[in-house]
Parts: sequence; C-alpha cells; structure tokens
Amino acid sequence: MTTKFTTDHEWINIEDHDAAVVGITSHAQDALGDVVFVDLPAVGASFKKGEVAGVVESVKAAADLLMPVSGEVVEINEALKADPALANTDPLGNGWFFKLKVADMAEFDQLMDPPDYDKLLKTL
Repeated sequence: MTTKFTTDHEWINIEDHDAAVVGITSHAQDALGDVVFVDLPAVGASFKKGEVAGVVESVKAAADLLMPVSGEVVEINEALKADPALANTDPLGNGWFFKLKVADMAEFDQLMDPPDYDKLLKTL
C-alpha cells in the first residue's frame, strides 16, 4: 500500500492497481477539532482532482474535502457517517472517508510522499 498526501491535508492510499482510499490527515483533524458531521459523496459520483467531494464539520469550523485525484467514488465509509468522531480517533485507519477508482495514476504520482508531507507540516 502506498500513501500520498495533498497540501490540503487529505491522504490517499492505493490499495491495488487503481483502487484507492481517501481520508483526512492527523493534522487536519487536529486543526478542525471534534468532528461532528461528515457529508460524503454519493457512490458513483465522479470528480476531478481538486473538486469538492464532501464536507467535514467540527465544533470549530466546516471544511471542504477536496478530491486528491480524479476518479469515481465506489464506496463510502458508513461507519464514519454513523460516528464522525472516527475522523478524530483514527484518521489514518477506520476514519477513512471514501474509496475511489482512480482515473489517472499520474495525478497520484504527483502528490507528496510522507517525508515531503512532514516537511510541509514543519512550515505551518
């Protein structure tokens, strides 16, 4: 499994050739505070890289969830919808948001790897 990150603090894991899992990073959930609601995209919806695919609401603020790569949503995390706090307690695991079929793996390759994301966090 390969994990990459966006400058908007989403993570994406490639599970196999073109299937991926998307969520928010520990930094994002920490900045948001206690997540109380998530608006996830519909299964079958297609998005281009950078488009708003959902919303994360916390006690502090609401933030758009941006699509890290172009693709089609194939599954949403029903457990997260039922318990949005999973985004806080396990953001890189059970707090995932949705799975997608990646349209262009070149977009994935352009995202930050973990060391580059760590460098970005040190500048914030």
